[in-house]
Formats: sequence, C-alpha cells, structure tokens
Amino acid sequence: MPARVALLTISSSRAAGSGRLDESGARLLEFARGLGLEIAGTELIGDERASIEERLRHYSDVEGCELILTTGGTGVAPSDLTPEATLAVIEREVPGIAEAMRDASRAHTRHWMLSRAVAGIRGGCLIVNFPGSPASIEQSGEAIGDALEHALALISERPSSH
Repeated sequence: MPARVALLTISSSRAAGSGRLDESGARLLEFARGLGLEIAGTELIGDERASIEERLRHYSDVEGCELILTTGGTGVAPSDLTPEATLAVIEREVPGIAEAMRDASRAHTRHWMLSRAVAGIRGGCLIVNFPGSPASIEQSGEAIGDALEHALALISERPSSH
C-alpha cells in the first residue's frame, strides 16, 4: 500500500488569484506520483504562519498522511514563513534532507544558500519543505527521492534495507 502524501503550495499571490499558474505545485505532484505515492490532498495557501501550521497538523494528525511536501515560502523575504511553521509543528528535525536539497541546487543557482527549507517528523509523518522555484522541485527531488522512501519505511516501522 503506497504512503499517503499531502502537497501544499505556499504563495500569497497565487492563493489570492494572481492569475499565475502554480507551476511548483504541479511539479511537486509529478514528483509524488513518480514515487508511487497516494495523493491525499493538494492545497494552495497563503504565506500565513498560522494557516501553514494548521494545514500541516491537519494532514498529519487528522488525515493520517505519512508525508507532507510543501513548496514555497522558504527564502529570506519577510513573508517566507514556511520553515518557522514547520519547525513549530515537528517533533524531530531531519536536517540531512534539507542539506541534500540545498546541495542539489548549488549547481543550478548561485542563490542556493538562501533556502531555509527544513524537514522533520511529526508523529508518523515526514514533512519536507521544497523551494518555490519549479525547476528546483525536480533538482531537489532527484537528490532526496530514494532517501524519502527509506525514511517513510523507517518512520512507519515497516521493513527496510539498511
């Protein structure tokens, strides 16, 4: 049975109906499908910390998702609050995931070090922040895809190879 995943795009302008397509959300959906995950929900929400925290708790605690992937709100702008919201709801951080994502971006953008994305565990759910750039979804996903599958097995205490 595939793991259930929720996908959240964090963007105030897109949530307000700016007319711009949610390319990052679409790329995140492609990534999740490529891993064979069951899509429990997709949402587009604004850059409001309380809203982000509420949706992370909802998909983890109420919907029972094993994985939540977010895109957007990980930079250094004052409105980029996805990392703070994620840190407020997780119980344990998994810093290697975010480090691998930043490392994967290094070859593609000179601004790679400005990503403040985090990853961590809440109960039986892994939460991972992706950058908001559509191109970075594929780059970062390639870097962490295998590790995500292994992490999900370990978190849910399913057999896995070490």
